[in-house]
Amino acid sequence: MIVSWFSAGVSSFISAYLEKDNLDKMLYIHINDQHEDSIRFLKDCEKALGFEIKILQSRYKSVREVIQQFRYINGAYGAKCTEILKKRVRKEWEHDKKDLTYIWGYDVGERHRAERLLETMPQFQHKFPLIERNLTKEDCHGMLRELGIKRPIMYDLGYRNNNCIGCVKGGMGYWNNIRKDFSEVFEERAKQERVIGHSCIKGIFLDELDPYRGKLEDEVMEECSILCQLNI
Repeated sequence: MIVSWFSAGVSSFISAYLEKDNLDKMLYIHINDQHEDSIRFLKDCEKALGFEIKILQSRYKSVREVIQQFRYINGAYGAKCTEILKKRVRKEWEHDKKDLTYIWGYDVGERHRAERLLETMPQFQHKFPLIERNLTKEDCHGMLRELGIKRPIMYDLGYRNNNCIGCVKGGMGYWNNIRKDFSEVFEERAKQERVIGHSCIKGIFLDELDPYRGKLEDEVMEECSILCQLNI
């Protein structure tokens, strides 16, 4: 079975599109914190692919629920929301399945991550269409435009990835942008930090964050997808 995991990001779609004639399944793990435009993007991608993207979801629907239940945000072993909302769902789907080949959206600048993945999951076969074709993230966005598909709105707002709104892995610049674009999310996460006594940003709580600290364009932030989970 040849499977592609859709992250609601541009690179994951383009990698699947390049292999669409060979794909058996494309799966997407939904979290309620995704921007609502992600489902519009998913539907547009389905039309281009010519088949349905199957949607999976944890019994915990949101980041807020995970933080409330486990009283943990993130740390040395990654974000709790990633583990509960994505990794567990993937593991449940994989159970008892054999002879899987996964299609991954690593671009040519991420060869090191692809190599690490091969070491992490030797029980499965893996394909990296973007690396095989020497394609960059910029190339993927250009190809999406040529296909006539509007990219997810989070990219247009200046975010590098179409992660959940208010991703707990973000830095100062990222959270100050969330404060501006999605103030209700910023306020909710700031309150949750105080309740559990742990912050998203190491060493500073969101309600203490200087609104002028950090630059979004200077911060490296991984796409919160299955690729991230596996490397953790």
